[in-house]
Amino acid sequence: MSELKLHRAIAGRVALLAFCAAASIGAAVAQPASNYPAKPIRLIVALTAGGPTDILARLIAQPLTASLGQSVVVDNRPGAGGNIGAELVAKSPADGYTLFMGTSGPLAINASLYKNIGYEPLRDFAPVILAASAPFVIVANPALAAGNVKELIALAKAKPDQINYGSVPGNASHLATELFDYQAGIRMSLVPYKGAAQATTDVIAGQVQISFASTPGSLPLLKSGKLKAIAVTSANRIGALPEIPTVAESGLPGYEASVWYGIVAPAKTPPEIVFRLNAEIGKILRERSHRDKIAASDFEVTASTPNEFGGFIRSETAKWAKVIKLSGARAD
Repeated sequence: MSELKLHRAIAGRVALLAFCAAASIGAAVAQPASNYPAKPIRLIVALTAGGPTDILARLIAQPLTASLGQSVVVDNRPGAGGNIGAELVAKSPADGYTLFMGTSGPLAINASLYKNIGYEPLRDFAPVILAASAPFVIVANPALAAGNVKELIALAKAKPDQINYGSVPGNASHLATELFDYQAGIRMSLVPYKGAAQATTDVIAGQVQISFASTPGSLPLLKSGKLKAIAVTSANRIGALPEIPTVAESGLPGYEASVWYGIVAPAKTPPEIVFRLNAEIGKILRERSHRDKIAASDFEVTASTPNEFGGFIRSETAKWAKVIKLSGARAD
């Protein structure tokens, strides 16, 4: 065989081997999508067990285990405002076996709040579904001379920087208050706390005058009369407090601020897997018995498409980036 023919024969064999290897890799990549799921799934929660995010994750994981035929295991990875768990998922294989129950913090707020979070939410995740939201309730000490949004704004304008609010610096409650100040054209003073529960306790004691508090934590205190509700921060009134108006209908049209909860996968997860998960989780969220359990924990149930959720994350990222810039809030 001449040297030229030998080179051609070797080149042909190399090309054939490369083709076979590529086909094998392609089959390996395609297999998880076609047979998904073939093993247990981890649902990462970037906060401690027992909190709202963890509760919602478990309310979804149990029926999802039954519908997929594989265990969906909630794995708590708290720390750094949710960034530790989010980064873990962002850097996991894009095969649908590691998912993230994310909130507005790590998925939309933290990129502007922290100097370096170790991942890029808009680049490193494939949105699966926006599952639920939980608005804040503007709660006040009963002695405060304001019973609604218009009266609160008038009081704050009459006493610039003299109305105090309690919050954890940089968290969603703090930013919701900053957004309220910006849209209302007022200045209230932040009294910083390490935890939201202590801020609410001090509103009751009269140490601070108001707080943008979580719905679940506020309900017993509102019912007992220890706090009074000024408004809810959602776009619409909520089932748990149907008599309490929204901020938007009370004098600040367009105002809306809620903690929201959604599931994402690592970027480049096969679309078939994303849509399968969206369909199964959406079915759970729409099914009456599961929906009632979720609503009983004071969540407002949602069930978006992946594209809708992606657009929502983009709009929320831009919204909170502006608020963070105006407020000068930092978490580093």
